[in-house]
Amino acid sequence: MTRRGFVTAGTWCVDNNKLIAAWPQEDTASEVLAIDRQGGGSACNLAIDLKRLDRDMPVETIGLVGDDENGRFLADQCDAHGIERSRMRVVPGEATFSVDAFTIAGSGRRTHLFYPGVAKLMSPDDFDFGQTQARILHLGLPGAHQTMDAPWREEANGWVAVLKAARAGGLETNLELMTIAPERLAALTRPCLPHLDYLIVNDFEIGAAAGIATRIDGRTDLGAVRRAIQAALGSGPMRVVAAHFPEGAIAGARDGGLVAIGSAALPEAEIVGANGAGDAFAAGLLYGLHEGWDLRRALALAHCAAAASMRKISTTAGVASWRECLALGERWGFRAAPG
Repeated sequence: MTRRGFVTAGTWCVDNNKLIAAWPQEDTASEVLAIDRQGGGSACNLAIDLKRLDRDMPVETIGLVGDDENGRFLADQCDAHGIERSRMRVVPGEATFSVDAFTIAGSGRRTHLFYPGVAKLMSPDDFDFGQTQARILHLGLPGAHQTMDAPWREEANGWVAVLKAARAGGLETNLELMTIAPERLAALTRPCLPHLDYLIVNDFEIGAAAGIATRIDGRTDLGAVRRAIQAALGSGPMRVVAAHFPEGAIAGARDGGLVAIGSAALPEAEIVGANGAGDAFAAGLLYGLHEGWDLRRALALAHCAAAASMRKISTTAGVASWRECLALGERWGFRAAPG
């Protein structure tokens, strides 16, 4: 069987995106400038981003939603984008995972308040890879799913169990992380590293996974990022490990090569918010790798997709086709490669 496409699995939620003038102090108020409801979460965002990059790319998904209006909204999002959702399970009596996502106008800084709802019930038993035609699994999010985060039978956690099942079923694997306390992130992530083909994360997350401080006084320590990437590559069979940050990205490959490329120089006037930019980056990089592109070109698409996503308040609405994204990069140019 020739495999093609992706299966995105794990977090599906509804994002109530709100653009605000400033973050208020307690017992005060701040004006909401815009409101937008979209699907969110690692499985949702990457699935929609991939279909926006290439509407002909096969994308399947696995996840849990509640039997409520939010769950029906997410099912409709799948159908609207052509995402195969036969393994999206509806759980009666439970609320769908939801997030209030606040973005500060001007700075683009984000604050997320989430209600996990049905997410706490998701377990490795909800993941069936027996019939999938996909080539790459994108899985997340450790730290947001109570049962998956806990030990599962003989495994350190449910994420390890799912990754092992996926690889046994012939899938290549990628794990998305979330920015939580570094000790917690490390505890959840390190047992997963031997079961990954790809790891695409931000500078903080790669540092936490490797046990190396990669941000010093709020700035990215590029040397530390490189060391953390090499440490991650040394912990398992991963083909590519990439870390992104506002100025650029660094990726390491199994052959020992490191590639650094500056981010797309999106004009400030076009920036609405950074919510979903990391998902768009991962979608662009995984798409390029799936299509056999060299690592530098795949990183360029990742940056262009991330920058395109920042033109909208929601996580996915700004992403365009891969050709359009690369054209935006040619128009805007790229920042200098990280030194």
